Amino acid sequence: TAENILHLLRPDSQYTPLEAKLLDIALVLHMEHGGGNNSSFTTHVVTSSLTDTYSVIAAAIGSLKGPRHGGANIKVVKMFDEMKREVKDWTNEDEVAAGLIYGVGHAIYSKSDPRAVIFKSFVEKLSVEKHLEKEFALYSLVENLAPKVIANERQMYKGVSTNVDFYSGFVYQMLGLPLELYTPIFAIARIVGWSAHRMEELANNGKIIRPAYKPITEDLAYVEMKKRC
Repeated sequence: TAENILHLLRPDSQYTPLEAKLLDIALVLHMEHGGGNNSSFTTHVVTSSLTDTYSVIAAAIGSLKGPRHGGANIKVVKMFDEMKREVKDWTNEDEVAAGLIYGVGHAIYSKSDPRAVIFKSFVEKLSVEKHLEKEFALYSLVENLAPKVIANERQMYKGVSTNVDFYSGFVYQMLGLPLELYTPIFAIARIVGWSAHRMEELANNGKIIRPAYKPITEDLAYVEMKKRC
């Protein structure tokens, strides 16, 4: 639970009710996200080979740690740390827009990520408790500017919104959690979802998952080893 995590990581074992509540919310929101996300799909694929649970979870963690998946919140925090150093006026839209936008957009959620919507109201409350209202305002400004910035960079075929990783790193930072624990905390929550997907795959007892693969390059003539560059 959130209380256990904060109790173990704080030298004085002290935390406020809001801190515990927000970490609890983070764990719940990260617990499951359908079978189509990369790590949950990995869980299905590896389980279908009928290997053991430890191997399945290890594979899922290997997927989750990537910066395009569970490691995204670390990239967001690093982006904002750089912006806070480089941007002189945090309220200047042009200056802020010049920063790299990370943690914006989602493969499924185009209008809004409901997890981020739920999270944001509590994040704002914690920023007030931690006297980090200016930092929260900067996050909100980037959230509003991101669709315009991305639209100027490339053609958009659907809406763009912030995802849950956009705010989770900021929360963990306010809680004083080590950067190295951001993704493990995600895994602590998501292992519940992975376990459910593994049980589902085993219960269905289907065939091994073998995604189709179709090469798109032209056939090449064989070249003897000694003639290769």
